[in-house]
This record gives sequence, C-alpha cells and structure tokens, in this order.
Amino acid sequence: MKHLTPARIVEELDKYIIGQDKAKKAVAIALRNRWRRQRVPGDLQQEIMPNNIILIGPTGVGKTEIARRLSRLANAPFIKVEASKFTEVGYVGRDVESMIRELMNIALNDVRTEMTAKVQAQAKDKARAKMIDILYPRPPLKSNETEEEITKAEERYQRIRKKMETLFDAGELDSREVEVTVNGMRSSHIEIFSPTGMENIDLQIGDMMSSLFQGRKGPEKKKKMKVNEAFNYLVEEEANRMVNKDKVTEEAKDRVENNGIIFIDEIDKIAGSENRTGADVSRSGVQRDLLPIVEGSNVPTKYGVIDTAHILFIAAGAFNMSKPSDLIPELQGRFPIREELNSLTKEDLNKILFYPRNSLTKQYTALFAAEGVKLSFEDDAIEEIASFAAMANEKMEDIGARRLHTIMNALLEDYLFNMPDKKFKTVKVTQTMVKKKLSRIIEDEDLSKYIL
Repeated sequence: MKHLTPARIVEELDKYIIGQDKAKKAVAIALRNRWRRQRVPGDLQQEIMPNNIILIGPTGVGKTEIARRLSRLANAPFIKVEASKFTEVGYVGRDVESMIRELMNIALNDVRTEMTAKVQAQAKDKARAKMIDILYPRPPLKSNETEEEITKAEERYQRIRKKMETLFDAGELDSREVEVTVNGMRSSHIEIFSPTGMENIDLQIGDMMSSLFQGRKGPEKKKKMKVNEAFNYLVEEEANRMVNKDKVTEEAKDRVENNGIIFIDEIDKIAGSENRTGADVSRSGVQRDLLPIVEGSNVPTKYGVIDTAHILFIAAGAFNMSKPSDLIPELQGRFPIREELNSLTKEDLNKILFYPRNSLTKQYTALFAAEGVKLSFEDDAIEEIASFAAMANEKMEDIGARRLHTIMNALLEDYLFNMPDKKFKTVKVTQTMVKKKLSRIIEDEDLSKYIL
C-alpha cells in the first residue's frame, strides 16, 4: 500500500475500466485514506472513519468492477452482496450480519493459502523424507549383530536410500503404489446447516458441538496411493501442521477489521417510502439493521467478535425507481461520498472492446486459440460492433457493457459451434461480416427482443 498512491490506483484501474474517472478517483482516495489512518499515532487513529461511497449509475457501466479491482490492488478481503437478499430481523431470509461472517471466511481462506505457500518448501522437504522412508524403510536391528556389521548395514542403507532419492526426484517411481497412513484426527469444527436467517443459532450450536469433540482422535487408516499422489498428500499434511491456526485466525481478523471491503449492490432496491406494504414491508427494516454494521458494531463469528467500524462499504445502485434521498437519513449520513457513473457511449464501448487487459476481443482470441484457430478483428469491425451495441442499448434496456457479450456471441456463434470439426485455421472479423450478421437482428424489433 505504501506505493499505491491515488494516482497509481487510478492508473491500475484504467487498465480494466474505461471512463468513470470521478468514481475511480473517489475510490482511490478512500483506499489511500485507510493506509493513512493506520499511520496516525495514538487514539486519533480509531476516530478516523472510512469514506464509504455510493456509486450511482445504470447496470453494466463498471460499478462492481471498480470495487473488485480495488480489493485485488490492496490484497484486501472482499465480498459482494445484494441488498435485496437481506430481510430485517423477524422475517424469513438472511440477516445483514451474515455478510461479516462470509467476509471473515474469505479472509481466513486467503491467509491460510498465503501461510501455506510460505512453508511449502519446508513441507516438501519433510514430505520427501517421509516418502523415502515409506519406499525404503530402515531395516530392523538384530540383537546379535556386531558393531562392524551394524556400520556396514547403515552404509548399505544410506547408499540404497540415495539411489531411491535419485529415482524419486527423477519421477521414475511415480507409478508405484504405496501404503500411506491417513490421519484419523477428527475436525474440531462441526458445520451446522441451519434454516436461512438463523445464523446465530448455527453459530452457538456449532461452537458447542465443536468443544465437545475437540481433540478426539479417530482410528488411523492405511490407504493405497500412487507415489505422486501420496507425496502431494504428505506435502499438504505437513504444510497444515506447520501453519499455526491461531495466527491464521488473528491475521484474518486484523485484515477484515482494517482492510475489509464490502460491496453492497442493488442498494436502491431497499430504498423506498414508508407507506409501502406487502413484499416491500421490510425495506426500511433492512436499512435499520444495516445502519449499525456500517457505522461500527461488534458482530459475533465462529472466530471471535469482529469490529466493523473500519470496514470500507461501497454501495451501488441504478436508482431508476428511487433516489439516494429515499434511504433513511442515518444511512445516507454513513455514505458521505456519492459518485454518479455515466452511461456508456459508442466511443466508450469501442474502447472497452480494445483497450482493457481482459477485453472481449482478447478473451475470444484466446478461446479460438484453444482450438488452434487464429482470430483477428479489423479496427472497422470493432467500431461496427460498438455501434450495434450502442444502438441496441438505445432501442432496448440499457445494460451497458454487458450488451457487448450478447453482440459478440451472436456474431461468432457459428464458429464457436463448428470448431474444431470444420478445419479452418484463421477467422478475420471484418466490418462487412459484422453488418451482414447483425443488421437483420437489430432492425427486426421482435427478433432483437429475444436475441439481444
């Protein structure tokens, strides 16, 4: 984070997201401010709150992508949730605290993977030594052997062991079958599957059952495996043994509390007037439940209590049928920064097809290459695709860059179906080809409704 200045963050986001400069600038400042807060000495550090953001704009313009790329840049625990899936306490559905528990689980997996990678070299050395012991166990000592005979036997054992190590390293023993002792330790964690919306009961019962069975051993089992399979199993077992579970939990908890990012999509779906009835009755209730999480509260999880005060919340919504001011005032106050994202123009769609590192033209080129076919696009063809996508967005629902997926699939569908049966080696997408393939679909209102 030290080298991730706001300008550098925007530069990285530009590699994947076209336009939306104001939104990228806002999230870059919010991310950098978290690093700055952690450098503030004394009690003032705890008083500095994160700059939570609401991104306002139609679907497919880059709201989710901005948040996702931001989390990858910062190597931060990240989760995307839909506000419309939550209900207030007392209704059937998910409660808002479950997002914190899910974020903690994601952080745990990330930290465990990192710590396992750090000890991988040591784990491989230990697993290799164990594997050689299994392939060529040390012969038992005889009671009537002299010192000279013991020395000769040891020299012979070391000589043969070195040969076994050479054969093992060369992979010549991989197909041999060996018997491995599989650890019979019972897991101290028991997963309880509870009805939706009853995560607290799940938490209490799971912890209670885990404490009853913690540390009890099951019977050890012998399992036959190929040498390469057995080696991989032993590496994993050694790595797990070397990683300190308490340190994993401690590090994950710290990352969630200080670096966690929660992206709340469709927040406009829970914004509404108080006089609504029926399915909308819990909308304001979800906002009231969400408020303490966003402003900072303690959420119980299987791994301890998580303080949410410094988690960065990025909310997003199209706000077609409502507006940000329809949210309850307290929740509005917890999202002080609001940025409006623009609808994508024909020029934007053209750039999206060409410039990002994960652009659709690069993706389809890679898919064709997997079948041994070289796919290329003429510049005029890319402009024509963008033009058709923009036209489709104007005539029908504006779904932003997602329209490019439907256009590209309609354009290349026949090739994707016929590969590799038909033996063509190159495919060049031209402006004429795009017009011929897509003009009829765009112009036919009834047909475009279903295809695009």
